[in-house]
Amino acid sequence: MKVVGLAGWSGAGKTTLLARVIPVLTGQGVTVSTVKHAHHAFDIDQPGKDSHAHRTAGATEVLVASGRRWALMHELRTAEEPRLAELLTRLSPVDLVIVEGFKREAHPKIEIHRAANGKPWLFPDISHVHGLICDADPPQWSGPRVSLDAAEAAAGLLLDAAEPLADVIARLMATPPLELARQPRKASRTG
Repeated sequence: MKVVGLAGWSGAGKTTLLARVIPVLTGQGVTVSTVKHAHHAFDIDQPGKDSHAHRTAGATEVLVASGRRWALMHELRTAEEPRLAELLTRLSPVDLVIVEGFKREAHPKIEIHRAANGKPWLFPDISHVHGLICDADPPQWSGPRVSLDAAEAAAGLLLDAAEPLADVIARLMATPPLELARQPRKASRTG
């Protein structure tokens, strides 16, 4: 199992790119899972459903299963948000895990950048950027780079940058949570 991240500003096209890259990867026989960080409250459950009633009644975890899929919802209540290392250990084995977000964590990342956003590059300020997927010339960058429109090349870049799960978890765990919290954050950045 290998891990790679995709980081970029909101509106850069991370989700759109993943929707094009995942079929390329699976078409090559690569099994893929994703981890998505949300910077806001989100809910995959709906009021009026039994699972929602269980959760709002106080259940810590609610697992919903059918013949087609299952989902586990875990309420943090007063607990802190889990770190990426912990979340990665909860996934079933696949060939490649693509992490969208968690840009301040120490996993390998590819930055996606869209010039029309008018936002600065992330790579000078975040660690472990191994490549760029972009539509503009990055300043002072000598690493690998592919076009936003090149799904197959982007898939290759993600595969090349991916690192073994055990190595990624070890590096993530070696970075204390307080160090992550001390790193400068800009409120308008996501992913």
